[in-house]
Amino acid sequence: MDREFRYTQKDFNRARAFLLQLTGIKLADSKDSLVYSRLVPRLRKLQLEDVRRYVDYLEQHPEEEEHFINALTTNLTSFFREPHHFDILSEFIQRGEVVNRVWCAASSTGEEPYSIAMTLVNVAGGFASSAQVIASDIDSNVLRHASDGIYPLEKVNPLNNKKLFFKRGVGVNAGKARVCAQLRKLLEFQKINLLDEEYPVKAGLDVIFCRNVMIYFDKDTQEKILLKLLSKLRTGGLYIAGHSENFSHFSHLMKPIGRTAYIKL
Repeated sequence: MDREFRYTQKDFNRARAFLLQLTGIKLADSKDSLVYSRLVPRLRKLQLEDVRRYVDYLEQHPEEEEHFINALTTNLTSFFREPHHFDILSEFIQRGEVVNRVWCAASSTGEEPYSIAMTLVNVAGGFASSAQVIASDIDSNVLRHASDGIYPLEKVNPLNNKKLFFKRGVGVNAGKARVCAQLRKLLEFQKINLLDEEYPVKAGLDVIFCRNVMIYFDKDTQEKILLKLLSKLRTGGLYIAGHSENFSHFSHLMKPIGRTAYIKL
């Protein structure tokens, strides 16, 4: 394969080892082409000749780590992805559970935390909900996108109540819609690395969404992260995992109440 920059198996191994060190994310052997394509813009920006020199640069310039992480973390998301989880959240509240604080621990470009906030508003019957949704991610670029709350209409059009929650753009903003100010007020954005020893989130959370991120960690790291997350969740709180994540081996800590949804014991 002809490539603009020299890129070897050793370069790939060094890059993914560095990503593992910084984030705990373990890239499979099959991700070598993805790593190259994601790093090419940084090589051009820094005017470096090959990937080896980029990894050398990365090791010597800590300020580049944020760009490196942003480039290699995956941000696949949509509004109300895995919709059964939002039904479970609604049912949890309708059973009489008080939900004041929710943490969306891998918020990406914001569709998931805004979906949580829309669910809270729908259950409350309006914007009277005073609940707070903490939206965090390791990628500062996607957090900025999420904070802006601007999305193409094709993402917004399928939603129920879209006129309640979004303002349609006009003029130069035609083809886009922005989350309304009342909904944006319910969200607080924070950059958090789940590999950190301490999370800057106050304990006693009522609900945690941490979906489709554990799959990027090895089993030991998954367990460490899960224990830290659960330490922030109140007893009886709701923990929502991703469709490919199973925590049945932690039955002493939480019990399943639906598809990849758990109650903390």
